Amino acid sequence: MTISTRGERIVVLTGAGLSAESGLGTFRDKDGLWTRYDLNEVATPEGFARNPARVHEFYNARRANCLGARPNAAHDALARLQRARPDRVTLVTQNVDDLLERAGARDVIHMHGELTRALCAACLHRWDAPLVMEVAAPCPACARPATRPDIVWFGEMPYHMERIGAALQAADLFVAIGTSGNVYPAAGFVQEAAFAGARTLELTLEPSATASLFDAARFGPASVLVPDWVAEVLG
Repeated sequence: MTISTRGERIVVLTGAGLSAESGLGTFRDKDGLWTRYDLNEVATPEGFARNPARVHEFYNARRANCLGARPNAAHDALARLQRARPDRVTLVTQNVDDLLERAGARDVIHMHGELTRALCAACLHRWDAPLVMEVAAPCPACARPATRPDIVWFGEMPYHMERIGAALQAADLFVAIGTSGNVYPAAGFVQEAAFAGARTLELTLEPSATASLFDAARFGPASVLVPDWVAEVLG
């Protein structure tokens, strides 16, 4: 499979496997976060309605973990690729951390929201989240105590779907990095890109649930695979 040519448009989708080597836990492996927490209690609107303090406690811990982490070689490589081809590379992430941005990437599409952002459930105002969020904290826009993490929970619509769809339709190459292939709509992006004529490549530790849909795949740690792939593209 041809890696890429200079004028091609590349869409990169990243999942939890991109940040795992930075110390941020993945969700669906045997030691993943969802094996230690009930997702119905900490990652659904219903769970937040039942016990907002518990949900804030969970995300406060995740936020602190995120802020203590550092970008790894895979984040650095993707930022380097985007800098080299700023008009031709679209970075889409399922991750809620900011490690791509801290590596130097810009305009990353966070389809599942961001740990470092807060959302008012009453007026939909968004702002930079403090390290510790509390149930009674007022919204800076409307003053109502309806603040929540700006995270897409199960049962909610991911962000920026029109923009992502347009990028997939225009892509010449779609690359999925560190994704499980279990979470939709992201798991369907490979088919959407392929139907539009793009070549498809999977870079992941082990085959995803959608591995058979890709034209090519490479397996191993993201910190090794991604810099190697980026070097080939830019070389």
